[in-house]
Formats: sequence, C-alpha cells, structure tokens
Amino acid sequence: MSKTYAIIPARGGSKGLANKNIRSFGGKPLLVHSIDYALSSNLVDAVFVSTDDKKIMETAKNAGANIIHRPTELASDTATTESAIHHFIESCDEKPNTIVLLQATSPLRPKGSLDDALNHFHNEKFDSLLSICPTHRFFWRVKKDKTTFAEYDFKNRPRRQDLKPIDMRFMENGSLYIFTREHFENTGNRLGGKIGFVEWPEHFSLEIDTALDFQLSELIFSSLNP
Repeated sequence: MSKTYAIIPARGGSKGLANKNIRSFGGKPLLVHSIDYALSSNLVDAVFVSTDDKKIMETAKNAGANIIHRPTELASDTATTESAIHHFIESCDEKPNTIVLLQATSPLRPKGSLDDALNHFHNEKFDSLLSICPTHRFFWRVKKDKTTFAEYDFKNRPRRQDLKPIDMRFMENGSLYIFTREHFENTGNRLGGKIGFVEWPEHFSLEIDTALDFQLSELIFSSLNP
C-alpha cells in the first residue's frame, strides 16, 4: 500500500537564533506549527521529526509526531537537509512512496494547502514539487569588475500591475517540498526530474533565520490568525 510520510528536520543547534525550533511562536513552539500542518492532512500517513535534541524530541512527541533520532554528525552546521532525509528513509521500517518535507523555520502556510499540493503532485505525476511565492522586486547582479547589470529592462521599467506572468520572478520559500522516494534514492536531492510547484501569496515567503525574521513572521501570523 502506498504510504506518504512527512518529515520535519529540527536540529538543536542554531547560530542565528538560539533554540528557535522550540521558541514560542503564536502561542506554541515554532516546530509545532509544522507538526500541526502535517497532522491536519488527510493524505499524510505519519509525521516524523528528525532531531538530535532531547527538548525538541519531547516537544515533538507531545504534539503527536514520531521521533527520528538523528546522529550528531548529521546535525552539525555543515550537515545538509538531504543527509537528514537519507537517514530518515533508512530509519523507516516501512518505506514511504511519497515524502513531504516541511521546514520548521518556514511556519507560514495557507490552511488546507498540503492536501491541495499532494493532490496536484499525484495528479500531474511529478517527481518533485516545491512551494513558491511571487516577488515584484527588480533583481540586479554584480560582476567581478564591480559593475552591475539588471535582470529586467530598466529603460522600460514595468509597473507592478502590468507585469505579465512570464516576467514575474518567484522565490523558493523553503516551506513545503514533496518528492517520491524513488526520485530521492536515484538523485540524492529533494528536487529534480519533473518539478511541479504550488504558488502561495507573497506574505508566505518569510523564512526564520534571525530575531528580526521571527518578529516579522509573528506579525504576519497574527494578522492571518486574528
């Protein structure tokens, strides 16, 4: 029988913001928002938190998640999320066919969006999928000779309301990824193959790395949940 598992990596160490994964956000630990999001899905069979930290383990277990004990060497500042996914797959007695990756530091998500994303993923037979947000900013690049050039036609600067879909830029918001286990085992990457997307409004684009990110994200969360 096909299985869909959600994994939430949440290591204990954080240089930017200490204990951010269990820091209170909108009235409950930051991590719990991602656990609740996964548990609210009708299509996710089990939710796992991969961590090396005892306090995070306790918080996750109390919120209804299963625990994957991540080795210390896979929870360092240099360890990749892909290494945590690989360890997660190896740790599962019954392997999932579809994996949902949620990052605890991107807690702003539209309600009910996970099932919509999973249905889209399966209906279109994607190998992987990610959540993206539009941005109306104009991007520039810096060259080695210390000059710069625009990624848009600044001589004919478009108005925001006149931007066409083909001219839009989108940000990977880091909140939601879906991929097949087969794809991951073949490539070692959460993305690749036939890549799909779900587009969320721009206010779902913040990722929490600093104290300011945390404060801004809480303000947006409060406005979405009055």
